[in-house]
Amino acid sequence: MKSPTRVMLVEDSRNYREVIELALTRASGMELISQFGTAEIALRKIQNAEQLDLPDLLLLDLQLPGMSGLDSLPWFREYMPKVPVMVLTQSDAEADVVAAIERGAAGYLLKSSTVEQLKDAIRMVAKGGASLDPGVAKYVLAAFNSKPKVTKETTPELTAREMEVLALISEGYAKKEICEKLGIRYNTVDIHVRHIYEKLGVQSAPAAVGKAYRTGLFPVEE
Repeated sequence: MKSPTRVMLVEDSRNYREVIELALTRASGMELISQFGTAEIALRKIQNAEQLDLPDLLLLDLQLPGMSGLDSLPWFREYMPKVPVMVLTQSDAEADVVAAIERGAAGYLLKSSTVEQLKDAIRMVAKGGASLDPGVAKYVLAAFNSKPKVTKETTPELTAREMEVLALISEGYAKKEICEKLGIRYNTVDIHVRHIYEKLGVQSAPAAVGKAYRTGLFPVEE
């Protein structure tokens, strides 16, 4: 039997934590293994890994007491580099969306989303894909496209295979699906994705796609 997707939640509202816990308990293939009311407590626990099972995915609120979700996001990425972070928040502010993606969030979902939308987003991000709320996705591309194009000398050079992988990422395919599309092994896709992130200087799929448009790797439709 396939292991369930193990989720960590950082959310200050006790009532909303209970909602998420109930939703994941009833969901097939998902398990809420830990929950925290502040980023500081969660980060301290992660540093003592023997006292905490690391999750497959982190759900992070932005509006937290003390250290905000945005400020804590890079620290979660540093302490748990293999764990994707999905922002789950009330904020649909363009500045928050773009900042979260630039700091490594693999997904951004509003709390107004349905339970089914939440579960679908968790499945997508846990598989190595990316998920953006339809209401905020437009901000990401607009923000990256509004920046000046870099010169040709500083445009990242990706191999033909890396461009194929990046194109599929931009279409929303997860790593496992990219394997099937290109007929290559999962580990090979993982290596390509890592190289793409390194060359583009990003930490997440949405940021990689945005950077590809901004640097001219992907043509911008007029």
